[in-house]
Amino acid sequence: MSDLQQQFEAAVAASKTLAERPDNTTLLKLYALYKQGTSGDADGKRPGMSDFIARTKYDAWAAIAGSSREDAMRQYVDLIESLKD
Repeated sequence: MSDLQQQFEAAVAASKTLAERPDNTTLLKLYALYKQGTSGDADGKRPGMSDFIARTKYDAWAAIAGSSREDAMRQYVDLIESLKD
C-alpha cells in the first residue's frame, strides 16, 4: 500500500472524529474528493430533481471529473488536516 493511500485512509477515519461538523459546502467537497479518489470520474445517470441531495452530491463529484485519483486523495488529506486545526 502506498504512503498516499495510507494517508488517505487515515484522513477518512479522522473525518469521522472531527471536533466540529463541517459546513455543507465543505461536506460536498469532501464527498466529491472521496468519490474521485476511490472511484474515479462520476459515472451513471444524474439523479432527478426529486432527489435533491443525491443530485447535489453527484454534481459536486462530476464537477471535478478529470482529476486524478492521486490528486483527489491529496486534496482530501489536506482538507481534513485543515479541519483538524
